[in-house]
Amino acid sequence: MKGRQSEDVLSKIRIQWKKSAIGYPKEQGRVIEALGLKRLNHEVEREESPTILGMVHKVRHLVEVKRGEE
Repeated sequence: MKGRQSEDVLSKIRIQWKKSAIGYPKEQGRVIEALGLKRLNHEVEREESPTILGMVHKVRHLVEVKRGEE
């Protein structure tokens, strides 16, 4: 039950694609797709989990991250 309670309190982050992945390794383009970003300036909301944060870290030069309710 403790694991389930901690899932309920995960905060959300908003990820916006700001810079094209052209000219960067193809892996980074696949990370952008895996985050659910479809086109430049597209914004998605994801739970702040270690997996998502690791993906964001790989493409931190291509995206902008907003935490909480902004």
